[in-house]
Amino acid sequence: MPIRVIIARDYDQASEIAAIHAAEEIRNILAGHWTCLLGLATGKSPMGFYQHLARAAREGRIDSSRLSSYNLDEYIGLPGRTAKERSRHPQSYESFMFRELFELLDKKFREVHFPGAHLIEKEKMEEELRAHPQDWTESGKRCGRAVLIRPDATSSYLRWIREAVLEAYAKKIERAGGIDLQVVGVGGRGHVGFHESGIPFENSRVLLVRLDDNTVGNAVADGHFSRREEVPRFAVTMGAELIYRARRVLLLAMGSRKAKPVALSLAEHPTDDVPISYGQIYSDRGGDLLYVIDREAAADVLQRLDEIRSRGVIVEAQ
Repeated sequence: MPIRVIIARDYDQASEIAAIHAAEEIRNILAGHWTCLLGLATGKSPMGFYQHLARAAREGRIDSSRLSSYNLDEYIGLPGRTAKERSRHPQSYESFMFRELFELLDKKFREVHFPGAHLIEKEKMEEELRAHPQDWTESGKRCGRAVLIRPDATSSYLRWIREAVLEAYAKKIERAGGIDLQVVGVGGRGHVGFHESGIPFENSRVLLVRLDDNTVGNAVADGHFSRREEVPRFAVTMGAELIYRARRVLLLAMGSRKAKPVALSLAEHPTDDVPISYGQIYSDRGGDLLYVIDREAAADVLQRLDEIRSRGVIVEAQ
C-alpha cells in the first residue's frame, strides 16, 4: 500500500487527527475481533494524541476494556533498589504511560505490557559484559549500538537477559497474535523506539541497546531529565523488523527537530541510518502506514514534495 502523509497545521490538530484515525481503526478491528492489540510509544509527540484517545474512550467511541498494549521500549538503569521501584520511577516509560493515558481512562485496558528492562540490574549487567567479552558483540555504525548476546554465552546472567527479557517479549507479542495498530514516534536521527541510527535492520526483533549520544541529549532537551548524567545509557527496545510487522502503523512527528529524518524516510531509499525509513519496506510488502505530522515536522517534506510524491507517497495538507 502507498504510504499516506497528513500534514496538520499544528501539534493540536495533528494529535486530534491521529486520534480520530486510531479510534476508527480500533472500532474496525473490534467489530471483527474480541480484542485489539496496540503497540504504544512514548515521548512528546504522542502526548496530545493520548489525551484525545482517552477522551474517545471516556465518551464511549471506543471500548478501552477490550484493548491490550505492548510498549516499544524502556530504559535500563533507572534508580531503584527493586524492579518494582525502577518500573515506577517518574522517568520510566511505564510511569509515562500511566500518567499520559491509562489513568485518564474510565475503563482500564485488559492488559498492558512493557519490555522487562526494569528486571535488569544495570551494574550487574555491565560487570558481566566486562567480565565476558567473548559472550557478546556490538552492531551499529554510530555510538548507538545493539549489544548482541550469544545464545551460548558463558555468563548465565547475560544468557538470562537474552532469553527471559529480549526473546520472551518478542514471543509474548507473537503468542498474542501480533500488534494490530502500532503507534511510533521519530527520534532525532530518525530512530524508531530505541532502534538507533546505524543499527542493522536484519534480525532486529527485541534488542538490548547502548543509546546514542544524540538520544541522550534529546532526553535532556525535552525535559525528561535535568542533565545528561541522569540519563540511562542502555535500553530494551523492539527493533524495526518487529515494529513494522504490525498490521497498521501510525507514525507521529511533531516539531522542527523531526523535519530532516521525516523527509529522508520518504524521499530516499531505505537505510538503517534512518530507521523509520524501514516503513518503505513495510509499505512495499503491503503494510498500511500513515504519517500524521505537524507543519514544523513537515518543513523538509514540503521542500521535497514533488520528489516524494514521485515515489508514490500520498501527501495531504490540512
